[in-house]
Amino acid sequence: IHTYIHTYIHTYIQWGKKVVSQPSIAPPTVIMFPRQREMSSKVLRRQKRDWVIPPINVPENSRGPFPQMLVSIRSDQDRNISIRYSITGVGADQPPNEVFSIDPVAGKMFVTKPLDRERRSSYHLRAHAVNMNGERVESPIDLYIYVIDMNDNRPEFKNQVYNGSVDEGSKPGTFVMHLAAFDNDDNTTANGMVRYRILSQTPHSPIPNMFTINSETGDIVTVAAGLDREKVSQYSIIVQATDMEGNLNFGLSNTATAIISVTDINDNPPELTSRTFSGEVPENRVNVVVANLTVIDRDQPHSPNWNAVYRIISGDPIGHFTIITDQHTNDGMVTVVKPVDFEQNRAFMLTVVVNNQAPLASGIQSSLQSTSGVTISVVDINEPPYFPTNPKSIRFEEGVPAGTSLTTFSASDPDRFMQQSIRYSKLADPADWLSINNTNGQIITTATLDRESIYVKNNIYEATFLAVDNGSPMASGTGTLQIYLIDVNDNAPSLLPRESQICERINRNAGINITAADTDTDPNVGPFVFELPTFPASIRRNWTVSRLNGDYARLSLRTQYLEPGVYEVPVIVTDSGNPPLSNRSIIKVKVCPCDENGDCTLVGAVAAAGLGTGAIIAILICIIILLSMVLVFVLWMKRREKERQTKQLLIDPEDDVRDNILKYDEEGGGEEDQDYDLSQLQQPDSLEHIISKPPGVRRVDERPIIPESQYPIRPVVPHPGDIGDFINEGLRAADNDPTAPPYDSLLVFDYEGSGSTVGSVSSLNSSSTGDQDYDYLNDWGPRFKKLADMYGGGDDE
Repeated sequence: IHTYIHTYIHTYIQWGKKVVSQPSIAPPTVIMFPRQREMSSKVLRRQKRDWVIPPINVPENSRGPFPQMLVSIRSDQDRNISIRYSITGVGADQPPNEVFSIDPVAGKMFVTKPLDRERRSSYHLRAHAVNMNGERVESPIDLYIYVIDMNDNRPEFKNQVYNGSVDEGSKPGTFVMHLAAFDNDDNTTANGMVRYRILSQTPHSPIPNMFTINSETGDIVTVAAGLDREKVSQYSIIVQATDMEGNLNFGLSNTATAIISVTDINDNPPELTSRTFSGEVPENRVNVVVANLTVIDRDQPHSPNWNAVYRIISGDPIGHFTIITDQHTNDGMVTVVKPVDFEQNRAFMLTVVVNNQAPLASGIQSSLQSTSGVTISVVDINEPPYFPTNPKSIRFEEGVPAGTSLTTFSASDPDRFMQQSIRYSKLADPADWLSINNTNGQIITTATLDRESIYVKNNIYEATFLAVDNGSPMASGTGTLQIYLIDVNDNAPSLLPRESQICERINRNAGINITAADTDTDPNVGPFVFELPTFPASIRRNWTVSRLNGDYARLSLRTQYLEPGVYEVPVIVTDSGNPPLSNRSIIKVKVCPCDENGDCTLVGAVAAAGLGTGAIIAILICIIILLSMVLVFVLWMKRREKERQTKQLLIDPEDDVRDNILKYDEEGGGEEDQDYDLSQLQQPDSLEHIISKPPGVRRVDERPIIPESQYPIRPVVPHPGDIGDFINEGLRAADNDPTAPPYDSLLVFDYEGSGSTVGSVSSLNSSSTGDQDYDYLNDWGPRFKKLADMYGGGDDE
């Protein structure tokens, strides 16, 4: 049995003035399932399809009515059995669901809603045929549905405003900028083919059509010359994009604005506003603006085409002046960078040229007004005198006596055209060795010059002098005189150290190293000569000196043993000056017994100091006695402190006055109140007689010797509700405990006696009748001064 597939789909789309006619569709198309044939071996084998099923084309945005039938699907077995048809895939049983449906009995497939190609341009479905038992009777077939595009989308620009730029003076055909619009319709059809054109240009200067646009690419280029930023700095162009290949009758359109800025080029040279400028400057002044140059430039301000650069091309060979450009005004500020001298130049004639930071555009010539002359006048001022040689150095031998003329240290006045005089004075003379003539500057010594003075550094003595003219205002200058002092041999050498020690017995390595020192300099110092004097003879008999080098020598014992003690050993040292100078130096040498290491022992050092054995023992005994006294004093102080801490609370027995003095804590009582039993003041063995005693005076100021009361025991972790009970129980136990301190707080005086001769204090009153003299209160001392002021002497105010 052969399988026949008959399909016929014909769609026709006609556009006309945005009216879309529905495609004329032939009688319903029938799609047959392929048939399988049975082989002799009873094996089912799939038969190849005779025809390829073409796609189903459906126009988008169809107006219906819906559902709208697309095709009819059937199996040739439907003559024998009942068939049920179904479709699967995106748009059927997969999202978006129910876009397509099928009649399960008749096999007719429908579209249920309008399609949008911009959302989905095609669908892939599969058709199925099963019997009533759900068993497949045909193999699934593939259905491809394509959505036919319609012109339902306008071209869209990404931005509503585009910015571009072009240099002024550009030639025709110069690229300016690019615009692009996008159409969501199918760009393979006229629906998505966009074309561009310029609708308007603002302003119309110099002509209305300075630019054109490529209709297909959207590139904007210039079509005419004459762009001048100084006249028109910006153009605004309205660009229209239309689909349907630019067909204005059927296509959809949209617009955007292109802002074209005309960029500046250096086509205007800077021009100085005047042919000549002038200014003046005080002499010896720097960093002063002496003239201001103004310039005009029509290019864009604050750009390299506008910024001015000034140069001095003549009139200032040394470079006294420079021109700084003001960044805000573009003016040139002529500034002094090197001081000018009125006596050398009274005026300067400068030639100045101005240019831009950027070079001029091609074909632009410099202006004659870019060059001007600047006249700078120098103002004369009073300049201070100056010393031509400063500092001035001279050489003299030290020891020059007072009154010696050293040199003439004179200053010069730079103001040659002013008749002025100069006077001199001393500004700094640390040693006060010099004086200066106030009219001619002659330097004379007032004291002897000494090279070894603390004011001389590196053989040079410095003094500073002041020169003042009589101008208006007066000006002054300073000069330094340096005197190099040549050394003479005027200082004898000396020896170090002044004191030392040595062992009493001669030792091969024992000796005292001595050093010669001389405040003079070469050649008036070493090498030195060391020798011992011939008198007294014991010096050379006991001692010897040997030279180690030009500056050092060693003093050592000549005898095998020398008794310990302090010896004054004279040593004569002589320098190498011309003539040489000698000095007799005394070295105090302590001779002492030494240990095996050659070091003086302590006893030996003391003995060497001149103390005998008895004196040393006496000193040691005194030290021991002193230490013993200190120890006894410390022990006595500790014992006394301990007695104070253990003393009874009551006063000492010798100070006990309880038999005639009783301290009361409250007022009351009289002479008869002293009738009491002193036994009450003693500690009883028990409290039975006190507790059972009738009311009377009772005192307990020591802890009773009775068993202590039992206090409640606090639990380790008490309950919050038991805290109050615990506190109350402890309070009651403390109140009832006779052993609890304080022991002397209970003083009860319930009997004050009777028949007092003094009477009641309440019987005292103030009576206004009668006068009483209280002047005697003034004689009772300072304690009664207050009463005397209240009652004694004076009238009532």
